[in-house]
Amino acid sequence: MATRCRFENNNEVGVFSKLTNSYCLVSLGGNDVFYNIFEAEVGDQIPVIRTSMAGCRIIGRLSVGNRHGLLVPNSTTDTELQYLRNTLPDSVKLQRVEERLSALGNVVACNDYVALVHPDIDRETEDIIADTLKVEVFRHTIASNPLVGSYCSLSNQGGLVHPNTSTQDQDELATLLQVPIVAGTINQGSELIGAGMVVNDWCAFVGLPTTTTEISVIESIFRLNDQKPSNITSQMRSTLIDSLA
Repeated sequence: MATRCRFENNNEVGVFSKLTNSYCLVSLGGNDVFYNIFEAEVGDQIPVIRTSMAGCRIIGRLSVGNRHGLLVPNSTTDTELQYLRNTLPDSVKLQRVEERLSALGNVVACNDYVALVHPDIDRETEDIIADTLKVEVFRHTIASNPLVGSYCSLSNQGGLVHPNTSTQDQDELATLLQVPIVAGTINQGSELIGAGMVVNDWCAFVGLPTTTTEISVIESIFRLNDQKPSNITSQMRSTLIDSLA
């Protein structure tokens, strides 16, 4: 399911958090509300880690990761890096990256198998992404925009991309990623998909203004309700049998 939330007074939840299938990063903030929402939804399945990067709170835009690894900018301090090493699951590989395009979350979009990267990213960075995240890497644009991380959001179930992405481009991306792709918006019409939401294979977090229609598209393309209805049906069925017995 998709959960509405905000970081203090900001609805760009993808700027202040990073969600994967094996860990969740949440920015250090002025209060506990944002952290508690993530902890309540995913805390029993994956660790929810409060952190900063390079002394900044925009951790979702500075980093990129999946269940295999996490890449952080070279400006990340030694203390921050050591804290992440101590709190991330042992299976997650952590790597600092020296890259001219240092806002990695803006220039890379990935799931556990494939990464889309800014066409001008360094070759060395491309190799590090492939090695650390264990993904195939493709240089690509979204609706002719090189900031692929800002204008799309991916999971292993599907992908949401900039509303101006043509049908042909959506088909091409679906073929590359081997998941269904749909064009849409977040936060009541925003094109900044990656900044406005985070998603993994079973849940998503979106900004407070996100409309019911936008949420229904998100839950459909990322298949977030696939498990829930069957669980509810099973519970109802067992309850009915118990009551009849």
